[in-house]
Amino acid sequence: MSELASPTRLSAVRRRETEVWIGLDLGTQSARALAVTATGEVVGAGTQPLISHRSGPRHEQDPESWWKAIAAASSEAMQTVLAGVVRGVAVDATSGTILLADRKGAPLTPGLMYDDTRASGYVDRVNAAGEHVWAALGYGRMQPSWALPKLLWLLDAYAQLPHGARLAHQSDFVSRRLVGGEVPADLSSALKTGAHLIEERWPDEVMDALDVPADLLPNLVRSGTVIGSVCRAAAVATGIPVGTPVIAGMTDGCAAQLGAGAMRPGRWNSVLGTTLVVKGVTQELIHDPLGAVYSHRAPNGSWLPGGASSTGAGVIARDFAGRDLGDLTRAASVHEPSGMLAYPLASAGERFPFVAPGARGFELGGDGSEADRFAAILQGVGYVERLCYDYLDLLGAPIDGELLLTGGGAKNQYWCQLRADILGRRVALPDNAQPAFGMAVLAASPGRDPADVAAEMVRIKVTIDPRVGAAERFGASYVHLVDELEGRGWLGAALAGHARNRAGR
Repeated sequence: MSELASPTRLSAVRRRETEVWIGLDLGTQSARALAVTATGEVVGAGTQPLISHRSGPRHEQDPESWWKAIAAASSEAMQTVLAGVVRGVAVDATSGTILLADRKGAPLTPGLMYDDTRASGYVDRVNAAGEHVWAALGYGRMQPSWALPKLLWLLDAYAQLPHGARLAHQSDFVSRRLVGGEVPADLSSALKTGAHLIEERWPDEVMDALDVPADLLPNLVRSGTVIGSVCRAAAVATGIPVGTPVIAGMTDGCAAQLGAGAMRPGRWNSVLGTTLVVKGVTQELIHDPLGAVYSHRAPNGSWLPGGASSTGAGVIARDFAGRDLGDLTRAASVHEPSGMLAYPLASAGERFPFVAPGARGFELGGDGSEADRFAAILQGVGYVERLCYDYLDLLGAPIDGELLLTGGGAKNQYWCQLRADILGRRVALPDNAQPAFGMAVLAASPGRDPADVAAEMVRIKVTIDPRVGAAERFGASYVHLVDELEGRGWLGAALAGHARNRAGR
């Protein structure tokens, strides 16, 4: 029996629980469930693995495995929760993952995952048909992995669909099982399927031009809308009580942002994992001529802009596999700044803060030591992160609010300090920014602003201020990287000049 499920622990949980919300998360490798109180205490948790099937550009999962994993994870989490205190449940899932289902919700196709690019041949057609809508929504163009090109591929590959067939996003599929009947799609999950987020509807003229049947598309609602209640069959499978309100969820990235508490204008969440993802809040929709930044619609009607860089901790996993990262970090800490300048790309091509398919990582100079190179990689990620915020500032986004660091990279305290130094601002580390935690926050939000709920439930573990003199110590190297990126033709003159101006150079 786990610590959470021990008799002593269960007794303590029962004494203090008054209200609990359930957050369910479908990631790539696992499904997770968290039971969270109004003060942000996790009183139940469960996880179950998921299996992917990959072949070249294809990445599929069995939709039935999603429900089985969610049900098992939820049942595990509910072992330490009294049924009478559960007040709501919400589901997040990977962005752009879709399938076709029959009128009863049974899958007709595999789930085409968020990074499946088999539909690349449909992208030009999608962008030609929806050019005016995609421009109005600020992202300009759809990408091969987005859901609308994949929907066209599915319609061609499965031409003989039964009457009543429907498009389902990954979260729709699970929410329908919870409710036991048809559910609408949330606007967050529907962004990459072409939903018009300003008008909060499907762009019928675009779908007609692409020969997408109107009756194939689910209704749309904002995230945070009550879309039904848990049915008896789902209650048996998950342990979540019959009648529990089911709330329309979000994509996993937006869920993590909510879990971090970055839900007020000017607040930003930097997620440092294999790659670097930056997400924030604005009152007005941000238009990015490069298409590097696109915005989800927040439950309260504001906007959630964000972008994903190809730099990140993936370079460390690739080049220092099996090494003691604590020892490497201690050795690197005396190289401030490093004698080497590094642009640490985890993969070929850059997506944010500039778009350059031909970009490649590079390392210049240095003393030849491993410690100096490791320091350069840590600092290089920080420089790219700073450039991301310079670009958001150039686009007119407010960036003066709290900056929250999450992801695997946030576990390295020295790296967090280094990032605060390079950014020249205080950073905060939330206690629990899992997407499932964000869904528990969203489940507690109907009738309230999720930003207010997050302020009550999200706990900050630590705050870190930049060290004295840090801006001067790292400023020259940052500008050196900007110059190099511009000189190689990857970084545009407008952003390069803006970055140098903000650095006072």
